[in-house]
Amino acid sequence: MYQNKISLMPQDILKKEFKIDTRGYRLKEVDQFLDIIIDDYEQFLNMINTLEKEKADLLAEIMSLKQELRNSKLSMEVVKNSADNSDVTNVDIMRRLSQLEKMVYGLKSKEEDK
Repeated sequence: MYQNKISLMPQDILKKEFKIDTRGYRLKEVDQFLDIIIDDYEQFLNMINTLEKEKADLLAEIMSLKQELRNSKLSMEVVKNSADNSDVTNVDIMRRLSQLEKMVYGLKSKEEDK
């Protein structure tokens, strides 16, 4: 996925040999090579930042889903406990229905915000 954005591999840098002038390595050749390395480092930093943001988003989504699961389990317990009681009234049913609607519509509005 990211391989076509990177110009050099570690082996390319290790095996690079510069031509020698009378006063040392050719400065232009060294500068061009360093420019390529700098571009690759910038690409790496961009990739790291993108992946870190994606990781943070996924962790936030996991936490949201865990909270939703806890709420669902709690609702199931309430329904299970109330099913044991035979004296359930219409008011109790309306209250539970209201809570479920808040959970469902609240989650839908959060998803639409994303």
